[in-house]
Amino acid sequence: DDVDRAFFAVFDGHGGVDAANYSATHLHVNVGLHQEIVKNPAEALKCSFQKTDEMFLFKAKREKLRSGTTGVSALIVGNKLHIAWLGDSQVMLVQQGKAVTLMEPHKPERE
Repeated sequence: DDVDRAFFAVFDGHGGVDAANYSATHLHVNVGLHQEIVKNPAEALKCSFQKTDEMFLFKAKREKLRSGTTGVSALIVGNKLHIAWLGDSQVMLVQQGKAVTLMEPHKPERE
């Protein structure tokens, strides 16, 4: 279609780089191929995070890998911004010099 899209993500590996590298290689592909990417980008992000996690878990079990990762992503669709995150990674938007809170990060003390 004629809608401009851009995808950005940052991953922070825990216990090694395997999960972070795997996510950096596969998450954007899963988002781009998701059937809801045009009509429901938020759903595409959510499902793609889950799918990428399942794919890595399969690989990790097979190869006896023991790492994990947190991650944040930003999907820009036209003039709309969609943010998704996993774990305690955070994202900040600065608009006209002021910080805009986009999310409440996961912390052990939060339900």
